[in-house]
Amino acid sequence: MSDDNIKRAVDILKNANLAVAFSGAGISVASGIPPFRGKDGLWSKYDPVMFDIDFFMQNPDESWRLIKEIFYSLISKAKPNPAHYALAKLQYPVITQNIDGLHQEAGSLEVVEFHGTAKTLTCTKCKAKFGIEEIDLSSKETPKCKACSGVLKPDFVFFKESIPQEALSRSSFLSSTCDVMLVVGTTGEIMPASQIPYLAKREGATIIEINIQASNYSNEITDIFIKGKAEEMLPVLAEELTK
Repeated sequence: MSDDNIKRAVDILKNANLAVAFSGAGISVASGIPPFRGKDGLWSKYDPVMFDIDFFMQNPDESWRLIKEIFYSLISKAKPNPAHYALAKLQYPVITQNIDGLHQEAGSLEVVEFHGTAKTLTCTKCKAKFGIEEIDLSSKETPKCKACSGVLKPDFVFFKESIPQEALSRSSFLSSTCDVMLVVGTTGEIMPASQIPYLAKREGATIIEINIQASNYSNEITDIFIKGKAEEMLPVLAEELTK
């Protein structure tokens, strides 16, 4: 069945005017970054309230201890896997829920980071921005602004924060104008990101899904379901499409 579905997917993607990829946590698992949900997900081990923006603003030291442990210890070691490189080879625009920057590192030229990025930080006081390489995260101290000593916040979206407007606008445009959306490694549980494939479907796009198991999309809007790991299935698609 998967072979037939891969062939169907290849035929559709070859004839697409605009194919857009929509990726979630599942695409980065092979890079050593665990998903947030599920029995082995980060939220099974850590309290999500630590990533509530109100909690962060009131308890930055406590939040930062966990931020370093979860995000920066993992992301600093993570490298793109074959799934990221396959999408880069195809050069589809990517809308990603991930904050790890691995699509860009693999070579994808257009990446819309729907939930922001862990690669930069902004001062909560003076709004100065810093690259992660400018900050010493090995220190036990909470990262502070070099200009005003205000607390720095990673530029990813915390609970109760709004989606960055530029990412929201670009995602909406790509979703409403693409004729094929390739959904990879996401269960479709996180609002409002989960609505992106639904928008594409409403505007007439064919939905091709790659996941290790059925998602919220599978029985509702997915036209072709390819069961398997992203790092195994995407390189097969890319190879067929670039022959």
